[in-house]
Amino acid sequence: MSREHVILNINVLDLGISTAAWELSGLPKTANTTGDYFADIGRLAERGTLDAFFLADNPALREDPLRRPGGRALEPTTILATVAAATSHIGLIGTLSTTFNDPVELAERLLTLDHLSGGRAAWNAVTTYNPSAGGNFGLTTNPDRATRYRRADEFVAVVLNLWQGAVDGRDITHHGEFFDLAGRLPLGASAQGHPLIVQAGGSPQGRDLAGRTANGVFTAELTLAAGLEHYTQVKQTAVSHGRPQEDIAILPGLITIIGSTKAEAVARYERAVELQEPGEETVRLGAQLAHDLTEHPLDDPFPQDVLADPEDPNAFTASLGFRESLVRALRERIAARGKNYTLRDAVLEFGDGGHRRIIGTPEQVADTIEEWFRAGAADGFNLMPDAFPSGLEIFVDEVVPILRRRGLFRYEYAETTLRDRFGVGAVRTPHAA
Repeated sequence: MSREHVILNINVLDLGISTAAWELSGLPKTANTTGDYFADIGRLAERGTLDAFFLADNPALREDPLRRPGGRALEPTTILATVAAATSHIGLIGTLSTTFNDPVELAERLLTLDHLSGGRAAWNAVTTYNPSAGGNFGLTTNPDRATRYRRADEFVAVVLNLWQGAVDGRDITHHGEFFDLAGRLPLGASAQGHPLIVQAGGSPQGRDLAGRTANGVFTAELTLAAGLEHYTQVKQTAVSHGRPQEDIAILPGLITIIGSTKAEAVARYERAVELQEPGEETVRLGAQLAHDLTEHPLDDPFPQDVLADPEDPNAFTASLGFRESLVRALRERIAARGKNYTLRDAVLEFGDGGHRRIIGTPEQVADTIEEWFRAGAADGFNLMPDAFPSGLEIFVDEVVPILRRRGLFRYEYAETTLRDRFGVGAVRTPHAA
């Protein structure tokens, strides 16, 4: 651990990470198709002095909106521009795919956001494996994993070169496997030089890309031991590419279901389960393992055969990083408890979104954040409340004060740009060359 304060981003997943988020929120079904919804969350997060507002993206319909109201609808950079106008400090991190975008247009769009926000923007660079997305772009099948990551490597390199060209005032020439361009962006350097890069892939290819280019890594490690291992691996990869460790922050996802007492938190969770489709969390857990778990009785020992490695990882259609971290955690649980570890236990622990989940009090949430931060398993977390706005309100009003008292979090914003707040090295400018 080399940072003074933990980094805390709010990952705004629709109306919340829970599939019952709409019912828990008390909001209209169409709330997250309005700018006011996201602006209000941004202002609430800024009241808690959180570091950044993080948006996912999916260029296809993910779920039936009649079955789950409040699903993803709006394009990320447009939302972030709305949040930028409603706030003064909080960072703005948008997820945009390297599989279905153009690097020149994306570089200009995000550098524009960085200018308009005073240096608060970052790009979460991901590849897209969702089969339904390909059809929206005229493809019958998506590119395989190896092709997606070759394209991603080249895509990120082009964007970074364009941004550095905006800082240096120079033209860019690139001739590669996927892209050919010559020229430069019409914009110059922003207040922080150019946006930061965040990366969210947990596969070996994703970790290498992160070590070479990212300033933040959105990880899915589920246990402290796995977090420590991943933290060291990515930091060492960054160093091997000539980068200081401090230039990359490791930020696991953290799902929070918070109550004033443990019993209250459990009741909140159980209420969400009652509102979901029967077996919803079993289905979600099975999707990450690429196996139908609904055919297994909940109180039987967890079926270990579903943990076997895919025959061809390159052909695996779900998130390989999510699967790897989940399989590791499940194997650890089974090794410790044997046949006493049931499918019901796994669903309770890992059935909601592929990230570490805490069902507990504000103190218990703060304890986990402190443990991982001080142990050197995380530089911070991407927070995923079960439902907005209440899940974020509880965190801001009850967890943040605990972290402040423990010396882990700021009382007020001291930095003006996201680059300074993340403690990332300054971009080289012509005056500093």
